[in-house]
Amino acid sequence: MRMIKITTDNQISVLDFPEGTISEQNEKLRGLIGPGCRCVEHVAPKRLYTVLGAIRKRIDVPGETVGMLVDEEGYFQKLDVNLVGSYLYETDRHGNPILGNILIIGEMYEHCGISFCGINDEQFEILYPQLEELTEKAREHR
Repeated sequence: MRMIKITTDNQISVLDFPEGTISEQNEKLRGLIGPGCRCVEHVAPKRLYTVLGAIRKRIDVPGETVGMLVDEEGYFQKLDVNLVGSYLYETDRHGNPILGNILIIGEMYEHCGISFCGINDEQFEILYPQLEELTEKAREHR
């Protein structure tokens, strides 16, 4: 299954969700977010659900529910603002921007908790075109 990466310079790409143990996956996800990423934060940005139409409640179907991963220490590393991530996170309402690259990933319920996975095909087809359009608008804005 796939995931979506959006960089601070408003480039969007589709990546395969990494395979391996949870530890190996987390290491690869941190590397994809950025070379200095040591701690990943799982975010549920409101506009991902209210504007783009992503599903937030069905965790029993792998990859049907989606979320966003960001660098928890972006402020300390003085990373650039991610315009698309900040829009999805409603930064314009509360003033706290998303810094650094973001990953849009799938979620699933297993082992009595939430795990990350790729986005299922149905959600991907809903989200990718809209995220592509948002990144284009962000490029024009800069």
